[in-house]
Amino acid sequence: TLKRFFVLHFIFPFIALCIVFIHIFFLHLQGSTNPLGYDTALKIPFYPNLLSLDIKGFNNVLVLFLAQSLFGILPLSHPDNAITVDRYATPLHIVPEWYFLPFYAMLKTIPNKTAGLLVMLASLQILFLLAEQRNLTTLIQLKFAFGVREYSVPMIWFICSF
Repeated sequence: TLKRFFVLHFIFPFIALCIVFIHIFFLHLQGSTNPLGYDTALKIPFYPNLLSLDIKGFNNVLVLFLAQSLFGILPLSHPDNAITVDRYATPLHIVPEWYFLPFYAMLKTIPNKTAGLLVMLASLQILFLLAEQRNLTTLIQLKFAFGVREYSVPMIWFICSF
């Protein structure tokens, strides 16, 4: 399932590009538009003729890419994905982002998954309790263009993370 999600996530920009090219191709066929500005009654209206061609082209591209992503997973896959999974150990090629490293270290040092999760949640709870205790004793004031606002430490962390 994760491989299929990655393949779909990887292929969606190409699907969008193909839809654009198919749309341009069908839109510029002879008689489908009026690029020279001839005033004639022999023009084909866009709706429903060209709309049905766009839908047909979209369906063709969708079937092509879905067949590739659902049935042709192995050619696009990474060799590490073929290793048998040990559900109690994280593979070595998976490296978390820098902001997850403390929690990742907690989960890796404790062999029991549930205990590691509880330790991780307890550390988050301690951080928020410390921040709320600081918020009760001294309020942090930041001056913005809109005036003085009062923020707690978790709110400042949330703002700074973006």
